[in-house]
Amino acid sequence: MPAFAYQALDADGRTCRGVLQGDTARAVRGSLRERGLSPLEVQEVAGDARRGPFAARGLSGHQVALLTRQLATLIGAGLPIDEALAALSEQSENERQRALTVALRSRVMEGASLAQAMAQFPETFPDVFRASVGAGEQSGQLDEVLEKLADHAEARDALAQKLLGALAYPLLLTLVAVAVVTGLLTFVVPQIVGVFQGTGQTLPMATRTLLAISDFLRAWGWLLAAVLALAGVAAALALRREPLRRRWHALLLRLPLLGRLIRAANTARAARTLALLSASAVPLLEALSITAQVVPNLPMREALRRAALRVREGVPFARALGDTGHFPPVALRLIASGERSGQLPRMLDQAARQQQRDLDRWLTALASILGPLVILIVGTLVLFIVLAILLPIFEMNRMVK
Repeated sequence: MPAFAYQALDADGRTCRGVLQGDTARAVRGSLRERGLSPLEVQEVAGDARRGPFAARGLSGHQVALLTRQLATLIGAGLPIDEALAALSEQSENERQRALTVALRSRVMEGASLAQAMAQFPETFPDVFRASVGAGEQSGQLDEVLEKLADHAEARDALAQKLLGALAYPLLLTLVAVAVVTGLLTFVVPQIVGVFQGTGQTLPMATRTLLAISDFLRAWGWLLAAVLALAGVAAALALRREPLRRRWHALLLRLPLLGRLIRAANTARAARTLALLSASAVPLLEALSITAQVVPNLPMREALRRAALRVREGVPFARALGDTGHFPPVALRLIASGERSGQLPRMLDQAARQQQRDLDRWLTALASILGPLVILIVGTLVLFIVLAILLPIFEMNRMVK
């Protein structure tokens, strides 16, 4: 029985939303009227994941991790999949999550597997989820696979939060500094330095430079801002083209510090995804194909695809990865050790943890460097402005004496 997301008015004229199951949209409207509601919109949730008010956007990483862990707990307790999904839909307070669980239950009740039901919502459940859940259903270890998927989603969400946290303070400090310096040059400096222009004295070079910058910003600041905005939009549009984006990603990998951070982040994501898929009994070649899709850096994504071709030819996985030249030696040694010992999933997980620790260490160092560096640059600019203002005063004092 399909699920329908609805919007309706209650007796007091307030808008309410929810999800109901019914044979048709007309039957759902009838059920709403029986409840004393006036339906405004009724739209099917299951069937087309790219339509509907709730299916248009996926859940956040934290919400996906929580939903997956709750589902793993209920299935591990012995509940059938449809009953577990029904329990989650009843206790959920989030409308999109409730709509999602009802839609998944509808597909399962129609005879689809959980992996097939998840395929209706690719924005929420990527390929790695669907492949792992499918393997878990076939092996009878769905609860364990779901627990690992929850760990995987939490790890990805934690990595994104760490990256955001490391860059948020320097970025905010930079924006404030630019605003303060622009305000000084545009409004404060002309009023103070303009006093000395009426005296007829020759202003020092620093003061004349400061006045020239101030005059330029006041006259053409809007044009400069527009050019910078257009340049940003043009760069974003250009990076949508894969050849340009590939060259840009390759350039980033060659940068001294940023390249190491990008390599560590992509390696950690790839190793964690491969560990999850391998532990879920997904074949290595299929796991490599899925993992390549979740790696954002294009040269490293292509390196994984080339490695998959080499593995298909019989080359050991660690050697195939090492020949690409894009993955850290420590991770390659751990993977090679896992291949020799027959514990590849565990060693892939160790490689992901090691790269995560390396990334955390470098992010901490980067955050500790960028903050003082921005403060030093801003302090230098403010010192230049102050000196440019004070130099004419010093010269006037000497002339008076």
